[in-house]
Amino acid sequence: MRALNLLADDSALRAFVHGVFDGTPPRANMPYVSVGAAEGNDWGTKDRAGREVRLTVMLVGAGEGPVGDAAARIEAALAGLRGAAGGWSIVSVRPVRTRFSHARDGGWRHELVVRFRCLAGL
Repeated sequence: MRALNLLADDSALRAFVHGVFDGTPPRANMPYVSVGAAEGNDWGTKDRAGREVRLTVMLVGAGEGPVGDAAARIEAALAGLRGAAGGWSIVSVRPVRTRFSHARDGGWRHELVVRFRCLAGL
C-alpha cells in the first residue's frame, strides 16, 4: 500500500500517466500504472528477522508514449521507500527484472519487478 501511495502522489509520474491503481483497473484511460502482486521470502540474519519482498508494477499503454521516461520515474520513486516502515527498515530497493511486450491491438505493457530487502527492528 505504501508503494501505491508513493507512486500515486508522485507529480512527475502523474505527468506521464492517467492514474495509479491497485491491481488491474476494470476501466482506465491508458497509459496507467498498475501495482500488482507482492511475494516475500525469508531474508533474515543470525540475530535479526528479515524479508525479501518482490513487487510487480506494470506500466500499460497504447500507441506512442514516453514509456522509458515513465518507467525510469517509477524506479526512482520506488527507491524513495528506503528507510523505516512500521517496525522494519527497508535497507535496499532494486529493480531485478523488466519485461516489455506488445499486444496485437497496438497496446504495450512494461512490467517491472522490484526487490525490497527489509530487516526488523532497525
